[in-house]
Amino acid sequence: MRTSRINDPRTPPGTPAAGCDVVTVPARQGLEAVDILRRGPGDAVGPVLHDDGGDTLVFLVPPGTAAAWDVPGSTCTETDGRGLPLAPEPPGAGPDWLLPPGEADLATDPAVLREALGEAARMIKAADSCR
Repeated sequence: MRTSRINDPRTPPGTPAAGCDVVTVPARQGLEAVDILRRGPGDAVGPVLHDDGGDTLVFLVPPGTAAAWDVPGSTCTETDGRGLPLAPEPPGAGPDWLLPPGEADLATDPAVLREALGEAARMIKAADSCR
């Protein structure tokens, strides 16, 4: 599994991983974060699932991320190597790939995702306070 911009000692670059962890966030914050990540240098965002109800986005992150994930308003679930199948088809009825595997890195760098989610939350708060 590759990460976007960080050399994680738990997952060396180019090393295939047995699975991935997943970070689930509210759709509004997640969509803002995707925009922030896509505007950044390089390929900073990996595959992202959008649920069928439009309420959440799910970012694939390297295994082991859940152990240290502490971003308010989001959850990180450890997959214990089970992971999501990285096929072009979504892993069940309802969700659909916003950024499918093959069009993105295999995982989003957790540190970069944490920064993007924080920036997205600040942007949303500022926008909501103008109403």
